Amino acid sequence: MAKHDSSRRKFLKGVGIAGAGAAIADHLWTEADAEEQQAKPNVMSGEGTVVLNVNGKQQTARVEPRTTLLNAMRNHLEPAVTGPKLVCDMGTCGACTVLIDDKPVYSCLVLAVDAANKKITTVEGLGTPEKPNAVQAAFVEHDALMCGFCTPGFITTISAYLKKNPNPSLAEVREACKGNFCRCGTYPRVFEAALAAAKGQQA
Repeated sequence: MAKHDSSRRKFLKGVGIAGAGAAIADHLWTEADAEEQQAKPNVMSGEGTVVLNVNGKQQTARVEPRTTLLNAMRNHLEPAVTGPKLVCDMGTCGACTVLIDDKPVYSCLVLAVDAANKKITTVEGLGTPEKPNAVQAAFVEHDALMCGFCTPGFITTISAYLKKNPNPSLAEVREACKGNFCRCGTYPRVFEAALAAAKGQQA
């Protein structure tokens, strides 16, 4: 009859006890973690109220924390603000450009909650059909648009730039517009309108 190796048996027994102890500890840890998570509010779910100051008017919207400013303006405000366009939704085309505290930003990359109580200006806030601003008027006069999806972004970007540089060169205008893309290829007319608007503002 073979003899049992007592040292090996003790080792296996010890491993079994340790393994069971680890499993119990892991179970208790999981339960404690679950209770802690239940006690914490889930700040990334549900809807909350956000106050947006768009074109000089305060409006409230019910949005999720992940809702972008572009989405909030187009789909959660009444009436909707549809000047900024949803095109790439990746911050690469510039069609959704708005001004936040007078600085151009892609509204598809800004969370609505981060824009709360800040000054937001869209293309609608720059002028009206009856009284357009200099850039809007120049775009019409120089036929600087085709399909129109990129137009609000260009007008917003150029309007902000001309406040910083009221007498730009063609190269400077091109550089200022590098974050805005026109898939119709109307760039020459866009730049022409921008330079004309600059001259019109100086007159």
